[in-house]
Amino acid sequence: SVMSADAATSERALERYYRFHARIYDATRWSFLFGRTDLVERAAALRTPSNILEIGCGTGRNLVRLARRFPRARLTGLDLSADMLARARRRLEPHSDRIALVRQAYARPLSDEPGFDLIVFSYCLSMIDPGWEQVIASASRDLRPDGSIAVVDFYDSPSPSFRRWMGINHVRLEGRLLPELHDRFISLDSAIHRAYGGLWRYFHFVGTPQPTGSSSGIATAG
Repeated sequence: SVMSADAATSERALERYYRFHARIYDATRWSFLFGRTDLVERAAALRTPSNILEIGCGTGRNLVRLARRFPRARLTGLDLSADMLARARRRLEPHSDRIALVRQAYARPLSDEPGFDLIVFSYCLSMIDPGWEQVIASASRDLRPDGSIAVVDFYDSPSPSFRRWMGINHVRLEGRLLPELHDRFISLDSAIHRAYGGLWRYFHFVGTPQPTGSSSGIATAG
């Protein structure tokens, strides 16, 4: 399918945003991107993957975690930002023999046959608007039947001013992502967590493909 004009405009805006933020990303994001390390361990608890895909891999911090945790796995990282990928390439040099970094959008599955047994989204989906539903659908088609999808991301916020500020930073906090994941996948490990006393909530979700139907039940953690 051809990318919509709105999606193409959104992609260009994100590229411009990260041209600057790539320099400060790792120094600043630790203070509010919670649950990233836990997500890798949650995925590892279920199975040992051999072929991993991370969408929105950024500066490669998560790929390093994944490479260390799964020393025999092959990894592919996708990102729109050449600036972020340049930093990732330097960081991942020790693992370059088994990590491929690709600059492209994830508007469609990467191959005709499901090839990955772990697909990771770490604070990526909430920045893809429009097009996040298509990205989740692509992941469901790229994932092997016995594979896992692992997601950590912003969920929502009761504060209109915080939602507006995050919107300026290309993040949507509207609680839309988790219900879509529950519709598309069988939930194996999922919960919503509060951050900074409830200023916002984030969630984690680990699931596996389902041929038909949907799962239900969203746990909330303090």
